[in-house]
This record gives sequence, structure tokens and C-alpha cells, in this order.
Amino acid sequence: MAKHGHNRGSRPSTGVGNRPRFWGRHAVAAALGNPERTVRKVWGTREALAGFDLPASLPVVFADVADLGRLVPADAPHQGLVAEVDPLEDIWLGDLLMQGQGDRRPLVILDQVTDPHNVGAILRSAAAFDALGLITQDRHAPPESGTVARAASGALETVPWVRVVNLARALDEIRDADFWRVGLTGEAPRTLADTMGEQRIALVLGAEGEGMRQNTEAHCDELARLPIGDKVESLNVSNAAAIALYAVATRP
Repeated sequence: MAKHGHNRGSRPSTGVGNRPRFWGRHAVAAALGNPERTVRKVWGTREALAGFDLPASLPVVFADVADLGRLVPADAPHQGLVAEVDPLEDIWLGDLLMQGQGDRRPLVILDQVTDPHNVGAILRSAAAFDALGLITQDRHAPPESGTVARAASGALETVPWVRVVNLARALDEIRDADFWRVGLTGEAPRTLADTMGEQRIALVLGAEGEGMRQNTEAHCDELARLPIGDKVESLNVSNAAAIALYAVATRP
């Protein structure tokens, strides 16, 4: 994954060497429980740390709420826990596609969705509906950060996240792995339910406002819409992803 942390507001959200800092009980507990994640340091109140069985080799600093607030972005809901971590190792798309051979787990592909809250929420939905993984561009997606980890509520540690340089080329590789690539757009003539069939599904979602780029649409097998009413113009991309993943998971 990307090797740069994410700063928001006037408070730091990265530590030494731009290591991301995670906050909140779910994000910190999931990081500590992930054997693929290296946790470098933990800060916490005595109450928040009381329920953790931490390794003796892990540096732990007892801190009060005000001290913890200075380690993370302003108003971040740290719940008395902050951890400094190394980003996860890169995952190759080919390796992920090999893992999914023989099953119908969907893929989620994001075209320049840059809001870390949305990406984290989509990771959470991907975990809830057992998606094979999340695929984003390397340069037009947020890095691992406390904001992503908090919104993902632990799913950042469990859902494989592949970053690719060229999304169109990645979509070609996904096609060659026998996925039916469905791009979600409100202008499509058919609904998602009408386009899925029984094949393996790769859901492609674009950024809020701009939607999918034209070249991304051209690399989809079909475009589809969610059957939302006329009173709402569109859905937040994370809500659309959750609904689409539910539709894939519950198809006959």
C-alpha cells in the first residue's frame, strides 16, 4: 500500500517516517490482531488499555485524554487509544485474483474515490459482504490513515486492498480472470439486478460528482444503475457500494 500518511487539520496523524496513526478501539484492536501488521507504539489511558494483552516488546505509553488528542487530528474520536503502525505490504492484483479462483466473491473497484471516510466505509461493507478485495488507483486514492481505519472499523486489516498504477489495464486483467465488470451509473438503462446473471461480479464505482471517467466506463462489460426513486438524485458512493454488494450477495 501507499507509504505516505495523511494529514488533516492542524494536528498530526502520522508519526516517525510518516507511519500512520490509528485511533479508536476497533481500529487499534484490529491492527494489533493482524499478524501482517507491524504496530510500532501504542498510547492509551489506563482504562482503555486494561482489556488488552499487549506483547512485552511493544512500547506502550500511558497518557491522558488531552495528550492523546495532540497525537491525532482535531476532534478525532480516539476512545483513549492511539497506535502508530507500519503500512501493510503491497498486494499484487494477480495474487488476489488467484486467491479468488473457484468462488463468486465480488471485487470492488473505485475510480478516483479520494475521500478517506468513503473508502473506509466501503472497506467495511466489503468485509460485511465477503468481497474478494478492493482495488483503487495508487495516485488517486487516500493512503492508509487513521481516518480510513476508523471508518473501516477493523476492515482495513481484513479486506485485501490492491493499488494499481493503471486502472484500465487492471480492468482488463480482471476481465481475463472471468469477472463481469459492472459499472454503476445513474444514467444506465438497466438495473444492477438485470445485469448480474450468475457470473463473478466486479463492481466499478466512480468518484462523487464526477462519476466514472469515460475510459473506465469503456472498460466495463455493462453499465447499471441502482433502482432509486426520483426524490433523490444520487447516493453517496459508500452507500451505493453497500447496496450493490448486498445485491450481489443475495442474488439467486
